[in-house]
Amino acid sequence: MRTSPRGLIAGAATLAAIGGLAFACRTTDTRGGGALVGDAASRVYVPPGKYDEYYAFLSGGFNGQMMVYGLPSGRLLKLIGVFSQNPETGYGYNDETKPMLQTTYGLVPWDDTHHPELSQTNGVPDGRWIFINGNNTPRIARVDLTTMETTEILQIPNSAGGHASPFITPQSKYVVSATRFSVPVPNTDVPIDSYKQNFRGTLSFITADQPGKMDIAFQILMPGFDYDLGHAGKGPSDGWFFFTSYNSEQANQKLEINASQNDKDYVAAVNYRQAEQCVASGKARATPAEYVHNVLDEKSRVARSERLSSVRMLDPKDCPGVVYYLPTPKSPHGVDVDPSGEYIVAGGKLATVIPVHSFSKLQKAIAARQFDSEIEGIPVLKYDAILAGEVQKPGLGPLHTEFDGKGYAYTSMFISSEVVKWKLGTWEVVDRMPVYYSIGHLMIPGGDSKQPWGKYVLALNKITKDRYLPTGPELPQSAQLIDITGDKMKMLLDFPTLGEPHYAQALPAELIKDKQVKFYRLSESTHPQVARAETEGGITRSGKVVHVKMTAIRSHFAPDNLEGVQLGDTVLFHVTNIEQDWDIVHGFAVLGAGTAEVIVGPGETKTLRWVPMATGVYPFYCTDFCSALHQEMQGYVRVSPAGANVPLKANTSPKAAAQVARLNKLTPTPGTKAGGTGAP
Repeated sequence: MRTSPRGLIAGAATLAAIGGLAFACRTTDTRGGGALVGDAASRVYVPPGKYDEYYAFLSGGFNGQMMVYGLPSGRLLKLIGVFSQNPETGYGYNDETKPMLQTTYGLVPWDDTHHPELSQTNGVPDGRWIFINGNNTPRIARVDLTTMETTEILQIPNSAGGHASPFITPQSKYVVSATRFSVPVPNTDVPIDSYKQNFRGTLSFITADQPGKMDIAFQILMPGFDYDLGHAGKGPSDGWFFFTSYNSEQANQKLEINASQNDKDYVAAVNYRQAEQCVASGKARATPAEYVHNVLDEKSRVARSERLSSVRMLDPKDCPGVVYYLPTPKSPHGVDVDPSGEYIVAGGKLATVIPVHSFSKLQKAIAARQFDSEIEGIPVLKYDAILAGEVQKPGLGPLHTEFDGKGYAYTSMFISSEVVKWKLGTWEVVDRMPVYYSIGHLMIPGGDSKQPWGKYVLALNKITKDRYLPTGPELPQSAQLIDITGDKMKMLLDFPTLGEPHYAQALPAELIKDKQVKFYRLSESTHPQVARAETEGGITRSGKVVHVKMTAIRSHFAPDNLEGVQLGDTVLFHVTNIEQDWDIVHGFAVLGAGTAEVIVGPGETKTLRWVPMATGVYPFYCTDFCSALHQEMQGYVRVSPAGANVPLKANTSPKAAAQVARLNKLTPTPGTKAGGTGAP
C-alpha cells in the first residue's frame, strides 16, 4: 500500500519525536566534554520565585556600559549606564547625570568598557563597589553595588587608551591603570616617526577606598611600550603590581609585523610601596595635567564635575627598585597572580608555552642583581632566574588565566578555541574544554582573588560563531558557562550578551542581594528643585528659562496642565517621584523633546530639558508602567508665540499657587507685566 505524503510527514514527525526523546534520555553528551545532558539542564535552571546563586558583571565593550547577569541562569538583570548615555533611563541626558560624562574634551557620551573589577578587603571581593575602565578616553568609573549606579568617574591624564585598567589592590587602596598607546608626555606636536625619542607610557595609581574621593595618587613614567593588562600581587607579593607590555620594538606603524619581532617582551613588576616612599620623600615632580573628576552626590542625586590640573610624576631613574622588567614570551596579553601570590602567569598571544614567573625567585634575582640589561633605568631580570616553570603544549594563543582555589589554573586559548586546565607547581595540562568561538577572557567567581569561589568558568567570546539565530551581518555576542566542580570540565550553558564581553567579575548573590537600596528617602533629598508634596509644585520663570516643579505619584502628575510657555523658552521639568515604596518608578517624556526621557526612582528628582520648536499644545506622560491607571498619567503644556500675553499657569494646589505667584512677581514674563500665575 502506498503511503500518502501526509502520512510520510506524520511518520517523520513521530520518528523525530522518538529520536528527540531518546536524545533527552541519554546520560552523556560526548561532544561537550562528557557533560550530563539532564544534569546540565538542572544545573542552570532557576525555578520561578528562586534567585540565581551569583551576580556576574560583564563589560559591554563598545556599548560603553556594564551588564548584570545572573549565574547559573545567564539571565540579563540590568544594564548599568557608565560611559555612554542610556536612553532607557535618561542617564547622561538629564541635567543631574550629564556632568558624569564631562571630560577635558567636553561632553564625551560614549566609551569602550573592558574590565570590571570588584572592590576587595583582604584580597577578597567584598561587594561594596565595582570599577570599570573607559578605554578610548581613559577614565575609571565606580559603580555602587547597593544601587547598581555609576557614582564617580575620574579621567586619567598623560594616557591614551586606558586598557590595563582598573585592576585593584587587595585592600582597595588603589585602582591602577596603564596606558595602552604611548604618547608624548606631556602630549605635544612632534613627528610620529620620533616615537622612540618622544613617546612614553604611564602607570597611574588612583585612590579608591573612599567613595567620591578618587584621585591620582601618583603616576610612574615608563618607556614607550604598549601596556596591556595588569594584576596586583597578594600574600607574599602584596605591595607589587604586574603589567604586561608589548611592542618592546617601539614600532609606530604596521604593528602586526613590526611589533612582533622580539622573542620576548616584558611584564613590568612594580613595587608600589617603594613608589609611595619615593613620592613621600619628594622624588616625584608636580606635573601639569588637565583632567576631570565627576561625582554623583548621594543626597541630592545631582552630579558635579571638577577640573584638576596637576599630578605627581615619578621617574624610575629617581626611585631605584621601583620597577623591574620580567622577560616574557611573546607579545604577552594577560598577567594573572595565583591565590597564594607566588606565581605570576603571563599569556603570550604568540607564545607556544605558558610562562609562570616565581615571586620568590624574582626577589632572589633582584638581590643577586641577576640582570640582563637595563631599559631607561629599569633593570631587566634574567628569564631563567625568575621562571617557576612553563606549561608545555597548552594550545594556541594563550590569553588569560584564572584560578579555582584548589591548585588549578584555567587559561583561555584564542586560536585553538578552548579552555585549558593545568596544575600549579607541576605545570601539567589535566583537561581541555572546547568552546564554540574564539575565546578571549574567562572568569571564575573570585578567580583573580585570594579566595576564589571556584564553581564555574565563564568563557567570553572574541569572535562569535553561529550559536544562535542569525541577526543580520553581525551575530550575537556570546558567553558559555562551564562547571569546574569535578576533575573534568562540563559545558552547561550558552547565553548571548550585549556588546562585546571583554571581562567579567562575579560574586555570591548573598554578599549584596539584601543590601540593595529600595528607595531614596524623600525627607533626606537635597536636590535644589525637589518637591516633596503636591503643594510644593508649580511653574516659575527666570528670563527665558521656565522651571516646572512637578510631583509624580500613582497615577498622576501635579501639576498636569501648564500654560504661559513661549517660543524661545527653555523649559526644565523637575520631576520628583514622591513614592516611598520599592520599585514604584515613574518616567517622564514630552512630545518633541530632543533628548531622552527620564526615569525617576522613588524619592528622586530628575530634570528633563525641553526647548519647544513651535506653538501648540504638547502632551507629556509617564513612560514606566506604574499602576492600573498608568495610561491616565499624562498632562499638557501650552506653548504660545514669543511675547504673547499668556500668564504662567499651572493647576496646582491653592497653597502652591500662592507661593508661585510671589516668586513670579520677582521675575516678570518677557513682554508682560509681573505677577501672572494661574488659579488651580
